[in-house]
Amino acid sequence: MSDLDRELERAAAAVDEPAPAVTRPEPGPTPPARKGNVGLLIGLLVMAGAILTLVLFSFKESAVYAKGVDELIREKDKYSGTDRAVRVQGILVKGTLVHRDTPCEHRFEMQTKGAVLPVRYPQCIVPDTFRDMPEMDVMVTAEGKLSSAGYLEASTIFAKCPSKYEMKEMQKGGQKAPHVSQMTQAL
Repeated sequence: MSDLDRELERAAAAVDEPAPAVTRPEPGPTPPARKGNVGLLIGLLVMAGAILTLVLFSFKESAVYAKGVDELIREKDKYSGTDRAVRVQGILVKGTLVHRDTPCEHRFEMQTKGAVLPVRYPQCIVPDTFRDMPEMDVMVTAEGKLSSAGYLEASTIFAKCPSKYEMKEMQKGGQKAPHVSQMTQAL
């Protein structure tokens, strides 16, 4: 037998033998979670809490309380002479709207459920719909501060214009819109 034949026999015998088993090392204990993740979570929660606290307390000072005239009169002591802004809604008392040029100011009275509140608006320009209309009620919203003298020092005034559906009903009853000027009516 030649060397080549012996080598082939050894190779054939090696193929027939089972291969040695490969053993994997057993996994060790899992490493604990990194403390950086927990710290990051705590930091984010603290920041979210601080932002929420800041938002809630900063809006408290700038909050505007919406009341009807009757409610404001009942809670007069709570709002009188303070820096708390209040929004009051009511009906313009007919015949009370007065304009003064020097210093420029509008004075009027608002009412709901029998309670009447005097209002002073120290500006020259008012909304077009803010007129004393003898034929109809004019809804007014005034925003400002209640003085210790008992009147509302308004910084903003809104007059509600009736919707187109209310306007049609008013026209059927012979009423006119609050924003129709005297000049337009004459034409």
